Amino acid sequence: MSFVSAKKTRQRRSILFDSSLSRRLFLKASLAGALLLAMENPAFSKATGDIRLPEGKLSLYNTHSKERLTVDYRDPFGNYSLDAFKSLNEILRCHYTGEVTDMDVRVIEYLNIVDKKLGGGNEFHIISGYRSPQYNSLLSSEGHHVAKHSLHLKGKAIDISIPGVGLDQLRRTALNLRYGGVGYYPGAGFVHLDSGAFRSWVS
Repeated sequence: MSFVSAKKTRQRRSILFDSSLSRRLFLKASLAGALLLAMENPAFSKATGDIRLPEGKLSLYNTHSKERLTVDYRDPFGNYSLDAFKSLNEILRCHYTGEVTDMDVRVIEYLNIVDKKLGGGNEFHIISGYRSPQYNSLLSSEGHHVAKHSLHLKGKAIDISIPGVGLDQLRRTALNLRYGGVGYYPGAGFVHLDSGAFRSWVS
């Protein structure tokens, strides 16, 4: 796909986001916030009864586009920023087609939990965020082991590394949370996180 074509695709999707993203995002965000407050997860349980959530702040670097983003996407009381999520969706777009989707709030929170467990203030290097069907098919045809119904296609998965943090440490931190899927790809240099059911694998 040409640069111009990809740009037009992004512009068209941006128009759609302006009219529908707010409602979808905040429905999902409200649900995610409620679940986070209710679940007995080590990352969020507060023995004191304090209902505040960990700081909702992330720093990302897209290894394909070379873009950087540091954003406060949620306050400690569960209020999400639409503008922040639009920026997150943009930097996590499919790097092959330029297509943008609205990322699952839960996978964004997953990144945030991992960051805080590692001390906070880490910059995640994004190897893959949203993956368009076209790009997923291309990877499959080239012999890459990608799932036909990959959660990347639904904006529910992100492949990451963190400079200065070993992949094994990153993997262990995510596994200890028992929050979602954790894939370990040491040869390719990343850890896969997704907001599906808790499970793990090594490739």
